[in-house]
Amino acid sequence: MPGTQADRFRILFVEDDERLAALTTRYLEGHGHTVTWLGDGQQGLAEGLKGQHDVVILDLLLPRKSGLEVCRELRARLAVPIIMLTALGEEADRVLGLEMGADDYLTKPFSSRELLARLRALVRRGRGALGPPRDRIQVGALELSPRDYGATLAGVPLNLTTSEFLLLRVLAERAGRVLSREQLLDLTKGSADEAFDRSIDAHVSRLRHKLGDDPRQPRLLKTIRGAGYMLAIGPEDE
Repeated sequence: MPGTQADRFRILFVEDDERLAALTTRYLEGHGHTVTWLGDGQQGLAEGLKGQHDVVILDLLLPRKSGLEVCRELRARLAVPIIMLTALGEEADRVLGLEMGADDYLTKPFSSRELLARLRALVRRGRGALGPPRDRIQVGALELSPRDYGATLAGVPLNLTTSEFLLLRVLAERAGRVLSREQLLDLTKGSADEAFDRSIDAHVSRLRHKLGDDPRQPRLLKTIRGAGYMLAIGPEDE
C-alpha cells in the first residue's frame, strides 16, 4: 500500500530480463514509487548520471556495458545508493560488486518484498534517517559532516558512498574503541547475514584506500585481530 510522499522515492532499474523487470516494476510502483526501467548498461549509465534518482537497482550482466562498469562509473561521480542484482550467486562476484562501489546486493531469484525492504533501508541511509545528525565529527585531521554526508581528511574532500560514510561515521563517533563486525552491522543497520558480514571487510578496504591508509600497516583504520576494527585517535593508538 503506498505510503506518504516522504516514503516514496525514485528508482532507476537497469535490467535486461523484460519479464522480471515488468513484474518488479509493477510491484514497486504499486507501493507508490517511481521506476525508470532501462534494458542495457549504456542507457542505464547515461540515465544514472543525470542524478535524478534516489536509488539504483543494477543487474550484474547487462548488454553493451556490464553492471560492474556502470557501478564503477556512477560511483566515481555520484553518491547515489546502488543495489546489485546477480544470478551468479558466487561470493567473489558479490564482493567485487561491493568493491566497485555497490552498497548492497541481492541474488536472483529474489523476493520483491525483500528487494523493497533493502531499497527502503538504502534510501533512509541516503537521506540521513539513522537518527539526529551532529553538525560535525572530528577525529584528528578527519572531519565528517553528517548533515550533508561530507567528509574531508586534512581539508581534502573524500568521495564516499553512503555505506562508506555511515561506516566511517560509526567508527569516528567511537574513535579509539574496537568494534566487532556484528556491532558495525547493528550500528549501521546492515543485514546480519553471513555474506554481508564479510562485506564489512570490503567496505573497510575501500575506506582505507580513500583515506590513503597502507592496507599492510594501516595507521587510521586499524584491524584488531580477532576483535574487529578501530579508528585511531592519535599516535597513542598505533
